[in-house]
Amino acid sequence: MNFDNFILRLKTILDHYNLTSSTFADTIDVQRSSMSHLMSGRNKPSLDFVLKIVDKFPEVDLYWLLNGEGTFPKKNNAVEKNNNSTQEYQLKKTDIVTPSLFEQTEQKDDVVSNMQFSERLNSTKKIKKVILLYEDGSFDEYNK
Repeated sequence: MNFDNFILRLKTILDHYNLTSSTFADTIDVQRSSMSHLMSGRNKPSLDFVLKIVDKFPEVDLYWLLNGEGTFPKKNNAVEKNNNSTQEYQLKKTDIVTPSLFEQTEQKDDVVSNMQFSERLNSTKKIKKVILLYEDGSFDEYNK
């Protein structure tokens, strides 16, 4: 693994997801100073660091990250295969759209079980506003 090329690929990931080094460090659950030392060339990436990237960002191919072989982002079927194997729902960048909360859409992976969701839909209450709070302190607000 060429360390300088690894840092370039890491910068490519940051640019692709529009993240700062700090938010990236928070996302993969490493100390910000570790990320800073890595980006400055002081430290080399640990196996744990690399695995956290691949785990949190399913579009990142391990071989591409380490050796520059393959593509970034991964092809859609490889990302879906990774999602199925970990049994977690993770958004691909192409899936990020501004949703309409008032149109009925069907999703395969619901955070809330279908039964709980349908019970809430049958309520007489109407949704007025939804606010999503993210771990990095940012938020999105959706109004009717």
